[in-house]
Amino acid sequence: MNTRLIISLIFFISMLSCNDTVPLYRDANENPDKRARDLLERMTEDEKFWQMFMIPGDLSNSTEDYYNGIFGLQVAAKGKNDSASGQMIDYDQGSPAGEAAEKINSIQKYFIDSTRLGIPVIPFDEALHGLVRSGATSFPQSIGLAATFDVDLMADVAACIAEETRSRGIRQILSPVINIARDVRWGRTEETYGEDPFLCSEMAVSFVREFESRGIITTPKHFVTNVGDGGRDSYPIHFNERLLEEIYFPAYKACFEKGGSRSVMTAYNSLNGSPCTANKWLLRDKLKGEWNFRGFVISDAGATGGANVLHFTASDYPSSTANAINAGLDVIFQTSYSHYPLFKPAFDNGTIKKEFIDDAVYRILKAKFELGLFDDPYADPDEASRINGSKEHLDKSLEAARKSIVLLKNDKNTLPVSEHIKNIALIGTDATEARLGGYSGPGVLKTSIFTGITERSGSRHKIEYEPGCGRYDNRFRLVDNKLLTHKDKMTTVAGLHGEYFDNPYLEGDPVIVRHDGQINFGWTLYSPHPDLPYDWYSVRWTGILTAPVTDKVKIGIEGNDGYRLYINDKLIIDNWVKKSYGCHTEEYEFIKGDKYNLRVEFYETAGNARIKLIWDYGVQDDAEQRINAAVNLALRSDMAVIVAGIEEGEFRDRALLGLPGRQEEMINRISETGIPVVVVLIGGSAIKMNGWMDNAESIIDAWYPGDMGGYAVADVLFGLYNPAGRLPITFPLDESQLPLFYNHKPTGRGDDYMNLTGQALFPFGYGLSYTSFEYSDLKIEQDTIPRGGGTKLTCTITNTGSRKGDEVVQMYIRDEISSLARPIIELKGFERISLNPGEQKNVEFNLGFEELAMFNHEMNQVVEPGRFRIMIGSSSKDIRLRAHLYVE
Repeated sequence: MNTRLIISLIFFISMLSCNDTVPLYRDANENPDKRARDLLERMTEDEKFWQMFMIPGDLSNSTEDYYNGIFGLQVAAKGKNDSASGQMIDYDQGSPAGEAAEKINSIQKYFIDSTRLGIPVIPFDEALHGLVRSGATSFPQSIGLAATFDVDLMADVAACIAEETRSRGIRQILSPVINIARDVRWGRTEETYGEDPFLCSEMAVSFVREFESRGIITTPKHFVTNVGDGGRDSYPIHFNERLLEEIYFPAYKACFEKGGSRSVMTAYNSLNGSPCTANKWLLRDKLKGEWNFRGFVISDAGATGGANVLHFTASDYPSSTANAINAGLDVIFQTSYSHYPLFKPAFDNGTIKKEFIDDAVYRILKAKFELGLFDDPYADPDEASRINGSKEHLDKSLEAARKSIVLLKNDKNTLPVSEHIKNIALIGTDATEARLGGYSGPGVLKTSIFTGITERSGSRHKIEYEPGCGRYDNRFRLVDNKLLTHKDKMTTVAGLHGEYFDNPYLEGDPVIVRHDGQINFGWTLYSPHPDLPYDWYSVRWTGILTAPVTDKVKIGIEGNDGYRLYINDKLIIDNWVKKSYGCHTEEYEFIKGDKYNLRVEFYETAGNARIKLIWDYGVQDDAEQRINAAVNLALRSDMAVIVAGIEEGEFRDRALLGLPGRQEEMINRISETGIPVVVVLIGGSAIKMNGWMDNAESIIDAWYPGDMGGYAVADVLFGLYNPAGRLPITFPLDESQLPLFYNHKPTGRGDDYMNLTGQALFPFGYGLSYTSFEYSDLKIEQDTIPRGGGTKLTCTITNTGSRKGDEVVQMYIRDEISSLARPIIELKGFERISLNPGEQKNVEFNLGFEELAMFNHEMNQVVEPGRFRIMIGSSSKDIRLRAHLYVE
């Protein structure tokens, strides 16, 4: 008999035995807890498994695959198998908002009407600073939103994103990123709210609250850390509980307790030797036990099997799965439906405790009932079309971009641009690219700085543009696969003949023989083939290279050591030794049309392999010409605005923090013309400036400013808006100082180097204005309070300049004598205020248990008696007022 028919009959009989015509879980008047428990009792083990499995997908493979349901789908996203790319999901932008809503409605209808129990899915997506879909408004990148130091603005931005998200039928976002960015080499610093746990918590709560109140589950990530030694993504973490509780846990606790986040995503890395996705202490003891978290825990994409692939703490995928679920994971996030056989055996062989499966499924079902998906699952496509990318949301994006911009330097009041400046040279590829940053959609009205400046300048200034040298060093490129061939029996085919051996000596018969189009591989997590050990193999590529030119060409290999290159059986490059990563090329004279026997040999004995066959043929390295053109433009201009940017992102950590390519050289050469130089920085992290900062009169950091960023930058340049953004991260003088953060504990001696200061280039909380502010009249309502008590303090801020402007008033504290070492300074309050010239305002802060508490020797949170220093300032270094509070 058909298996599905049997299941249906069993369900029908169970329904009769219950003597209920309408199952309790179908009763919209019952509470989510009872409905979830009722539904759980009716589910088969297969149906439970599928409620714990989430993927990108849209039913296009087969609706039959989803007969047992599924947790949720990420519509219009694709899984990726390219481990070298780092990012596990390819965010295909998909359809316009209305069409996307219709598509999600049709998917929901299938699950509600055509599966046995009618359990809806949770459509999920990314919405870090705007939904990553076509037609959605793009706001400034997260680090830029943090730079506003404005929680009310953050709430407004989050509300806009939430409305666009909900209108499409999407009910969960895999956002925000609340990892603490204490090492700015990390490529994902741009996605965070900076280095400080208080600022991060305030911004995160303001963000998640707007989503959760609109029926969208938020998923703070990556629990608990996602950056390790050297600023490297997903590197192993070795933190004790005190450091976690003081720095890395607070934002998560705040999201759960104050913001109402109902989900959390685990990190790829290990914590104290145990993968975060299978860390019992972290997930079951701390999160679900001590903190009583009632939501559900999902893995990062592909991380459930990561204990097998990455951490080697499990022998295979089923055991890795069992370890994760038993340790507290609830949902397996994978990049393809086809992956489920890797994980399903663990649910069938009894290695996962039934009580943990039932608890996970209960949490998931309860959330689906809370969202109203069983009772009101569908979105309104017309509403989606109206809301997404609306004028109101674009106006809010402009406001956020303006408020995010940080003025770092302004010698001789170079900015705002004077009316006496008639000709402006606008230079830099970032002036026209309008980059939005990581985890972005395409934007709606993506406005470049070029567009913003030309439109805002009107007839007052003549704007001329040169792209300059750009961000890239284009010395070499891959050898084109169109020029590579080999013989397959009697036929000539494209690409190279690859022979893969299960030893590093090229010995014996190859285990794998295949065609490789070109040599461009990054076997960082896996071996070239499942039949090969990931760290014990060798490869020989052979074929014919047809020369495209008569000339001397530099040709060679970039990648891990252990390679040789032969041309016409002559050894050209001999690097047959394992030690590092590098690029080796040699000049070779080719004759156009001639065919050359090519052989490349490579071996690996440690894993994490990369190898590329490269040459300089066809490389258009015209950087010198482009720099000269920019200099010539500057020579006939009154001012140069140079827009310079960095490269970063997921799995794109930066060992060096300077501007890439020849941008620094270009800035210096333009400064030699003698005209004022303004540098606009595009990027999401700190930038080293030692080599050029003294040659620029003004510097502003625009981050990735979103859809309306071009207008926002122009408004700051021309004085239509007075900048007041503040740095949410510390900018170091040099990479050798890293990690560098403002709220460190006392050093015990000094913090300088023999040949370099220990101080920052720009401190946390720093930012300039076109006006000036005076701080005065600091008063503490009660300067002596009992433990557990609280008080208020006020101060007066006066705009003493000639322009209207915003000031970010920051309150810091220091516990002067404590039983354990405490930070030398800690942010505990901030407020962004706007004042007209001559206007003054009283700013009020609260001080109580939450602000004054610390973890004692027993890891209990207490307020110790003694004196606390209270500091009010414009940055962590610029303290304007000081007083003391006594705790009895």
